[in-house]
Amino acid sequence: MARTVLPSGVRIVTEEEKSVRSAAFGIWVNVGSRDESNSTAGASHFLEHLLFKGTKKRSSLEISSAIEAVGGETNAFTSKEYTCFYARVIDKYLPLAVDVICDLITSSVIKPVDVDAERKVVLEEIAMRDDDPSDLIHDLFLEKYYGDSPLGRPILGTVDSISTMNRNTVFNYYKNQYLPENIVVAVAGNIKHRKVVDLVEQALSIDGFLSQTKRDYKLRQSSKSKVPGKGKLTLLSKKTEQAHIVYGVPGVAREDKSRFALSILSSAIGGGMSSRLFQEIREKRGLAYSTYAYSQQFAGSGVLSFYVGCKPDKAQEAIKIIQSILFPSHDRKEIERAKGAVSGALVLSQEDTGSRMTRIGKSELVYGQVLSFDEILREISEVTSEQIKEIASKTLPVSPTLAVVGPFNSRSKFERLI
Repeated sequence: MARTVLPSGVRIVTEEEKSVRSAAFGIWVNVGSRDESNSTAGASHFLEHLLFKGTKKRSSLEISSAIEAVGGETNAFTSKEYTCFYARVIDKYLPLAVDVICDLITSSVIKPVDVDAERKVVLEEIAMRDDDPSDLIHDLFLEKYYGDSPLGRPILGTVDSISTMNRNTVFNYYKNQYLPENIVVAVAGNIKHRKVVDLVEQALSIDGFLSQTKRDYKLRQSSKSKVPGKGKLTLLSKKTEQAHIVYGVPGVAREDKSRFALSILSSAIGGGMSSRLFQEIREKRGLAYSTYAYSQQFAGSGVLSFYVGCKPDKAQEAIKIIQSILFPSHDRKEIERAKGAVSGALVLSQEDTGSRMTRIGKSELVYGQVLSFDEILREISEVTSEQIKEIASKTLPVSPTLAVVGPFNSRSKFERLI
């Protein structure tokens, strides 16, 4: 892995892999829904859409066709804390990918007519989310867990916020947030670091982007986020064939080194077919087709959650089973199995250039450094039973937050469970 910081503050990280014939190029911007106010809720995601609508030198069609014409792919995504734009191409077309993606970042025009057109698309995306309870349940959970706060608001924004957001609001958000010090460029594949640096410097120099007044980049503030949803329930009564449940307890913040122990605990409880959750809910009782655990880590806060989709009349039983399996593991075999699962999943996930680009780009953006594979695997292997018990004792007994979507009229039977 190689790293260069340009005088403007743009950070460039690369990982060379000579055995492949592809290259993945990504620009990571240190802005997400957590950075929005009530009046700009959903702006980060809205902007992600709008940057593909046209620049000073390319139309929307020209942006997409340029990459597709060489067999590549381009896309973007927005999270609570960052936004990523990327392209994956045959290695010889890396200069094209750099030029196209950098063009979006430096020179998008964001025309009023495009804002109005894309507004409809985002509203349809919100409607699609609302029609899918297995997707909606996770937003409802975080809304209850974090309350009316930036982390609690949905990444998509709301119907009201998107409907009233005008071109000036979005354009000002773009110009105030998409700054050199907020940008990490990540590239993985059959590439050369020096060549990448030269290409990026040239592509980002358009319109004086790199000559803006330099401000030192700072890792996102890690002040502890309030969690007003402990011991509380959110219930959405909806006519569905299944009940969708998320049961969550506090996890650890992104910067907390015990995140490695938590990942092993999460895997043991609900990370695969051999996990407690899968065995107890699906294999032994046949209560659900889909059930799993997952952890989310942010700056200053985190949450460990358990999902189940089951028949409505089995919802209470499923919740009780979740509660019954939340305990520290004293089984060395279970711990070793979970360690192997976490390590193996990490290695297998890095078999393509896109995944490698994502790992180094996200790591540089959120941690300010990129741990090597060996360093990460060592951290996982060195987690002890005592560390897992310690993190379990801090998180699992805490009053849970419960989110439920399903054909229920009464809250009382769920409130009794928390």
